[in-house]
Amino acid sequence: MRHKILKVQALIIIVAILLSGCAVRRPDDKKPLVPKIPDKISRGEGREPQLTVYEVQTKTRKKMNLEDYVAGVVAGEMENNWPVEALAAQAILARTYVLEFVTDKGESKYGDADISTDFEEAQAWNPSKINDRVKKAVQMTRGKVITYRGKYVKAWFHSHSGGMTATPKEGLNYKEEEPPYITIVKSPDENAGPEGKRTWSATFTKEELRRAIKEKLGQDTGSIDEVSVVERGPSGRATKIKIGNATVPAPDLRTALDPMRMRSTLLTSLRIEGEKVIMEGKGFGHGVGLSQWGAHVLARQGKSPEEIIKYYFKGVDIVKLWD
Repeated sequence: MRHKILKVQALIIIVAILLSGCAVRRPDDKKPLVPKIPDKISRGEGREPQLTVYEVQTKTRKKMNLEDYVAGVVAGEMENNWPVEALAAQAILARTYVLEFVTDKGESKYGDADISTDFEEAQAWNPSKINDRVKKAVQMTRGKVITYRGKYVKAWFHSHSGGMTATPKEGLNYKEEEPPYITIVKSPDENAGPEGKRTWSATFTKEELRRAIKEKLGQDTGSIDEVSVVERGPSGRATKIKIGNATVPAPDLRTALDPMRMRSTLLTSLRIEGEKVIMEGKGFGHGVGLSQWGAHVLARQGKSPEEIIKYYFKGVDIVKLWD
């Protein structure tokens, strides 16, 4: 009898140990799910994909390896004398962007191409600025992409956050459900970067505003005797702006006017002076995702490309798809 009791006790102890082992195994201990490379650009598992790129500068379609496309994007999107770690973070974003683009859209708006070098459709691209730093940044992150639960993320980035990044809804007037990996982040770029990016000012005539809002946003301002920010998002960015009789989404107004002039929706002043409307603000770009000037600061602080990415994209994995 005593022998049987000892056997039962031993069995209970073994089961408890096994269950204990299962209990401490966290989901984040598991190997990240790896997304599929779209069939139309794939050359087989573990091999670098090949793209057909429509080059808007020459109006030609070119076949190129994906890493060569990424190098052109990094050189087009960042200064090529920046810290290699910042350039490498941009390379991971560029690689993720094109794979998510092909997965989601299938092809470029120009037809018979996977993506284009039109920055309004995709990303800036300037292979003439590829140097050794850019080549090193692309090579050190070769095949690496950002994923969330096994899917490519929306690899949003912008020039300068003005010290605080935005949600997609406030920065882009994003209509779909907001991805959980994009949250508002206090960015270390508030006091970094040149005038025009850190802070900016723009002057528009009333007629300019009236015409742009009428033609591109379909609203009639009437006589512009009043301008104001009527709603702000959680990062402090304007989300709705009243111009005369029209109330318009701030991101849409920025696009309608000229995003190189109205550089952000993080407005610090909006006022009328005679026949002109004066806007002042902080940052440059929509404010969603990675801040390039923030990445510059983090790289100077010794952060790795992966650490820079995970500063701005929460709960994501960085996986390597090819060698």
